[in-house]
Formats: sequence, C-alpha cells, structure tokens
Amino acid sequence: MGTKSAFFARPAVAFAGPVRACCAALVLLSCSAQAIGTLEKITQTGTVTLGYRDSSPPFSYLNDNRRPIGYSLDLCLKVVDALKHELKRSDLAVKFAPVSSASRIAALTSGEVDLECGSTTSTAERSKQVAFTIPTFLAATRLMVRQDSGIRSLTDLAGKTVVTTKGTSSESLFDSLNQGRTLRATLLLGKDHFESFSMLEAGKADAFIMDDVLLYSLRAAAKDPAKFVITNDALTIEPLSLMLRKDDPAFKKVVDSEITRIIVQGEINAIYHKWFESPIPPQQINLKLPMSYILRDSFKTPADWVPH
Repeated sequence: MGTKSAFFARPAVAFAGPVRACCAALVLLSCSAQAIGTLEKITQTGTVTLGYRDSSPPFSYLNDNRRPIGYSLDLCLKVVDALKHELKRSDLAVKFAPVSSASRIAALTSGEVDLECGSTTSTAERSKQVAFTIPTFLAATRLMVRQDSGIRSLTDLAGKTVVTTKGTSSESLFDSLNQGRTLRATLLLGKDHFESFSMLEAGKADAFIMDDVLLYSLRAAAKDPAKFVITNDALTIEPLSLMLRKDDPAFKKVVDSEITRIIVQGEINAIYHKWFESPIPPQQINLKLPMSYILRDSFKTPADWVPH
C-alpha cells in the first residue's frame, strides 16, 4: 500500500506546475465570464436564455408539444422584446433551459440562464445570491390536505407527515414552523410539484405546504379535485418575481422598466386573465382565480421590494 501511494505521488509532483497553470487559466476565464454584464453577454451571443420550470402551472410548465408556456414565460418574452429594442438587435434568439427548484439559482449564477421565468419567491436570503424584479404575483403559503384528513390548520400537523418541493421557500418555512411550534412533524421533499402532490395523493404525506396558487393548479388538474382541501389560514404572504443575476444594474434596469411598463399600462391584466381566469392548456382547466386585492393594490405603485 505504501509503495503504491508513493508511485502515484510522483506524477502529481511532476505535473504540479502545468496543473497549477491550467487551473489558474480556468479561474481567469471564469472570472472574465462573470465580469461580463448580461447585456454584453446577450449582444455577443445573440441569444437570450430563459430558465423555465416544467411543473409550476400556471407560471411555467410544458404544453402537449413540450414547449414552455405560462404566466411568467409571457412576461419574460415581453422582456426579450424590450431587450431587442434596447440593444437594437431584432435578430435576438430565445433559448429555453429547464431548471428546478434546487438548480435555478446555480443556473443563474453560472451563466447558464439569463432570466429565470418560474414561480420563485423573492426572499432576503436569496437576495444575497441573486436579484429579483418587481413582484409579478403575491401568493399565500397554505396547506393542501385530503378531505377526510381532519387537518384544517397548522396545529393539526402535530406528529404528521408533510411534503413540499425541494429547494422552495416552503421547505425552510416549514422547518422553522415545525421547530417553533414543536410539531414534531416529518418533512418529505418532492423533486418537483407534481411529485410532491403525488405523495399527498398516495397517502404518503398528510399535507402539502406550498404557495396557494400552485396548490389550486395541482388540485384542479387532479383526477378527483373534490378529495382535496386547501386550508384558509395564510402562513405567509410572499412575492413571486422573475429572477436574474446579482450586481448587474444595467440588465436589471431594462427588465424592471419593462415589467413596470406592463403593469402601469395595464397589459398585466390581460396576461393575468389569460392564465388565472381562462381555460389553460393542456387540459383546458380554468383556475377561476381573480386577482387578489393585495396584488391589485401592489400594481398601483409597482416597487422593487423583498420581505425580511
């Protein structure tokens, strides 16, 4: 064993110089890529890469043709039009890249995507790594349970099994509530919202904690929606926003200006109606979810804010 270790140690020493040089070059290339602003990156590549979620209806999901669609995608495509005007590049191409709850921040910071168009909650903790646009939706965090579960509030979860989606703000929220209320509940994590709902549907979990609009969407698409109840108590009110790279004020200015224009000029109302109050593909389900008064009020004076 000692001889074998010594044998493998010799090449490591011999190649130490070239390896260090190679690593240094890679670090310099990485730093150079990070130093380039998103507008410059888009100009150089001629492409805007949008990150999408495949299971977050009506914000971001796939239609029958496996094409990304949804409320957030419509807003992001409006931003692309604004970028074409800003950069005087009518030929900009759009590339779609799938991201998950767990991978979306890394996809942004690594440069894999330029704008994340999903159902992401803007939080103070996430703002340490990424930036957010003006909120495009306000969601309440609630519980979805089976009709016969007897669970109607947070206190009913004592000793129960709860599921949420890995990498979402609901994961850290429930960890905090579970510890603070001494619920002694068990938390399961689904890889996406469909898997989390499947755990509830199959009886592997007693409750599913998530943004209420996503719960309504998943329930509406269920085989028997009447079997599930969404609780009344709002555990939090959370702003959902498009997500972009941090410390890139030039790009953020273009994105925020376009989102503000859409809101102030009233275009947001038609986009909202399309996804929340009309039949949507692929099953033509209508969520019948009118704009809340809280969201409507926030649109009167759109502002870039993150809760603490």
